[in-house]
Amino acid sequence: MSERSRGFEDASRFTKRVFDDIGSGEIPRTLRRDLKETYEFYLAEDERRRLATMGRFSRSLYSTWYLVRGLFMKLTALRQALVVASVALVWIGMPDNSMQVMGGFIFLLFVLGLELKDKLLAKDELEAGRAVQLALMPATTPQLAGWEIWLYSVPANDVGGDLIDHMTVSADDVTLTLGDVAGKGLPAALMAARLQATVRALVPLTENPAHMARELNAIVCRDGLPSKFASMVHLELGTTSPVVRLVNAGHQPPMHIHSDGSHTLQKGGPAIGLTPLADYSVTELTMDMDDLLVVYSDGVTEARNELGRFYTDERFEKLVRYTHGLHSDALGQRILGSVDDFVQTARKSDDLSLIVIRRTT
Repeated sequence: MSERSRGFEDASRFTKRVFDDIGSGEIPRTLRRDLKETYEFYLAEDERRRLATMGRFSRSLYSTWYLVRGLFMKLTALRQALVVASVALVWIGMPDNSMQVMGGFIFLLFVLGLELKDKLLAKDELEAGRAVQLALMPATTPQLAGWEIWLYSVPANDVGGDLIDHMTVSADDVTLTLGDVAGKGLPAALMAARLQATVRALVPLTENPAHMARELNAIVCRDGLPSKFASMVHLELGTTSPVVRLVNAGHQPPMHIHSDGSHTLQKGGPAIGLTPLADYSVTELTMDMDDLLVVYSDGVTEARNELGRFYTDERFEKLVRYTHGLHSDALGQRILGSVDDFVQTARKSDDLSLIVIRRTT
């Protein structure tokens, strides 16, 4: 095939993809989402409340001013000076001096190039952080006689603050951990990695999950940031017993699904790192054959659609209530499918993690 033919074929594919995107309605949806996110990023909460009380004309004027001011104030001092110089050159050069106008636009393009460079560098760093975070996550699902286990975790952004991990304590015992650090992004991801390392160091040293949680809390309160804390559920399973031993530190109570329906377990102690005086206790749950236990982060129940509405605890409880006997992976996929159908094209608002356990004997 000649170079000209390949060029025509590439152009044809590109044109078809563009028109397919336009026909699918994806571009208008993406534009609305981007405008909404820009509005929320650059405008403070009190400014948004003030705009809500205005008429349409006043709101359009003031929102434009707030957006321009917000964007300008996020630039460095040098870039602010370049923007001011570019606007001045364009203003002075119009309509007669085209060279000054062109110089003003060149200044603006230079500022945009600097901002794009910063964004690409930050993106590269986040992708490297994501690779490290994925490497720290378990590559396989634990296999334990008498149990069926399914694990899932996906961050809202490049990196996230959810923690999923498992450890094989012995040939007959496995521990599972699901944690959720307050906040999102790189700071939460760093704390999640530290929590994972600390849990892995503490588990072999104690046979009581409550003792482990107390030690973990003491370490985080001593060495962690004052404003950072994490909720967590830590579980222990064994081949010789149908009992799940777990400790809950400020997390959503897991859901036990049995032959009569389902019920939510009791709430646990405070989140890890919230107070050095926290105390924890062990809950022991006996699982019959085909019973399921679902541990989940708030990325499930607090998932939001394009209208800003939450998935809700009630929707989740209704979904899983009569699923006794399903395989753990089938229930996990059902939950993910339901959340995806609810969220549709809205951007993920929080990290989402799941542990589903089924008793098989």
